[in-house]
Amino acid sequence: MLALAKIAPEEGGVAVGHYPEPSPGPGEVLIRMQAAGICGTDMQIYKWAPRMRARVQVPRILGHEMAGHIHAVGEGVTRLKPGDFVSLESHIFCGHCRQCRAGQAHVCQNLGYPGISIDGGFAEWCVVPEQICWVNPPDLDPYIAAMLEPYGISVYASAVGTGVAGQSVLVNGCGPIGMMNVATARALGAARVLAVDPNPKRRAMAAQMGADRTLDPMEEDVARVCLDMTGGYGIDVAIEYSGTPAGFEACTTSLRKGGEFRLVGGPPEPHAVTFAQWIYKAVTVHAVHGRRLWGDWVLGQDLLAAGKVDISPLVSHVLPLSESARGFDLILAGEALKPILVPDRG
Repeated sequence: MLALAKIAPEEGGVAVGHYPEPSPGPGEVLIRMQAAGICGTDMQIYKWAPRMRARVQVPRILGHEMAGHIHAVGEGVTRLKPGDFVSLESHIFCGHCRQCRAGQAHVCQNLGYPGISIDGGFAEWCVVPEQICWVNPPDLDPYIAAMLEPYGISVYASAVGTGVAGQSVLVNGCGPIGMMNVATARALGAARVLAVDPNPKRRAMAAQMGADRTLDPMEEDVARVCLDMTGGYGIDVAIEYSGTPAGFEACTTSLRKGGEFRLVGGPPEPHAVTFAQWIYKAVTVHAVHGRRLWGDWVLGQDLLAAGKVDISPLVSHVLPLSESARGFDLILAGEALKPILVPDRG
């Protein structure tokens, strides 16, 4: 089968090649890929970031944002059957640790990940554990289905804590998930949504997704704008995706006293944080990792089905699997929002 894999422990080091077609073992399913998305985690593996060097053994077929049809099931699989149209949850949870038993499977003590700890979805065929498959309506657009995993992060970030209904929301960093967050916050009743990103194409898309105002942090004082727009009080909810010191500082300064700071973007390197502001403002901090299983999936599906959220504009490129390595180049060049990979025809 054709697949895109990390084949060398260095920056770049990805290539399309032919690999044996996998077979499902006990508790596993074999999926024929319909669509898959390249994301920030894949880019970290591509760049061979320090946190990935310790986690990824090469060769490794990449990809965890994937949707496809079940082709075969292994022994003991009872919930899924051939023909089911599924999307992947990227957190492979054990089901028996303290967190899993307490309803926190998204932070399982023994987490694994497709494309990191097992071969992933950038392939014609993929084998995964049954428990990480979300069954979709059969008529769902495959491109949308491939983006449900990152979309779920935006749902979590919008719904955690006091939610967003009736509140002012700052989304700092408008990669694909940040843009999804703009749409999700709007759908869940945010009174006002501000989106921040230095890239003009991303700001334009954030406006299309529902932002009331977009800001260029290189040209505007984000905190000053937020304070002016709220009569000096500050933003109710700041959601941070950039993972940068400047982003942290802008969010902290923009927040009102008693506001909520939701951290999503992981900083690539350690950096200093002014905790005094958090303390004196009595800020509530939520760390958002993945999606809560399976409530955020349910809420996200409901918003899509009701037509309250449309994430399809984020699909910027559709590439056949044989040309999938080009998706990384497009992202690095700042030309792509969400490249989607599809099987080659023929």
